[in-house]
Amino acid sequence: MYAASAPAGRRFITINPIYTAEVTATGGRNGHAVSSDKVLDVGLTLPKELGGPGLEGKVNPEQLFAASYSACFQGAMGLAAKGINVELPESNKVTAAVGIGKHPQGGFGLLAELRINIPGLDKATALKVVEEAHRLCPYSRAIRDNVEVKLVVV
Repeated sequence: MYAASAPAGRRFITINPIYTAEVTATGGRNGHAVSSDKVLDVGLTLPKELGGPGLEGKVNPEQLFAASYSACFQGAMGLAAKGINVELPESNKVTAAVGIGKHPQGGFGLLAELRINIPGLDKATALKVVEEAHRLCPYSRAIRDNVEVKLVVV
């Protein structure tokens, strides 16, 4: 078993998980992923833009990350809004666009843009909610200082 150590200047924080998701992937980007409870069971395909077949009816890791990040961020917005005594309308939406490309230091890197729509809230309040959600969201925390994230309130 391999256990990573913290990079110089950073330390790991021990978290006691409340929930753990387990998904097994086989075949890489042109393979298959299934969760331990079998609820998630998806075929994977490398997008045509990356030289793959981009097969219809199959997903890629960037789509899965975008779905996960947008859902998690929306949940964090609910917590953030409660913290400042604001009620979010049920019609609020978070759209995540996750891009992949060559990293200047070699290999590949990601970037993300979250487009947040909170109808009925004034821009200043919406921005407060979004900024606090970005601080609270575990996905935002996990990629902070590693992935460029653009937050756009529409």
